[in-house]
Amino acid sequence: MRVMRSAVAIAIRAVAIGTAVEPAAAVELITPREAALPNAVGLNLNRALRGVTRGPKIVVLSPAPGGGQVRSPFNLLLRFETHGGATVDPATVSLTYLKQPAINLTQRVGDWIRPDGIDVSDAEVPPGTHYLRVEIRDSAGRSGAAVFAVPVETEADPISSLQSAAASRGRALP
Repeated sequence: MRVMRSAVAIAIRAVAIGTAVEPAAAVELITPREAALPNAVGLNLNRALRGVTRGPKIVVLSPAPGGGQVRSPFNLLLRFETHGGATVDPATVSLTYLKQPAINLTQRVGDWIRPDGIDVSDAEVPPGTHYLRVEIRDSAGRSGAAVFAVPVETEADPISSLQSAAASRGRALP
């Protein structure tokens, strides 16, 4: 009987260990030290490529442009749109943090770059507004680029948040 219980216990542990799934770790996209550097000089978020071009387009889906502040970690989701049957070669994608000096973030997101875009489910960045530039090239040799802001909220003190919420309801916390 004792041997049977031991065998059952071992089998249960084996199943539990075999089915355990560890959560994916967040990707440190920007370090606090990098965030403390001065912003790039002459930063212009409205800068686009000049002239008529059928080059690839970069669409920022998340964080949504104009969507306000996000919490870190957040989903960084960019979609690449091409024309005339061209494709984007992931090896031509460049992601740059616009600081002085500029910081190349491409290797940090390399595993999440695909021909149709970039999808990093847990990008971790410090609080503040961060400016990023993405550059791509399609199979026809045409270029595309986009500059966008990532506003990350400052972590609120949980006690202060609860007190503020209670006060807004006309109640006080002890």
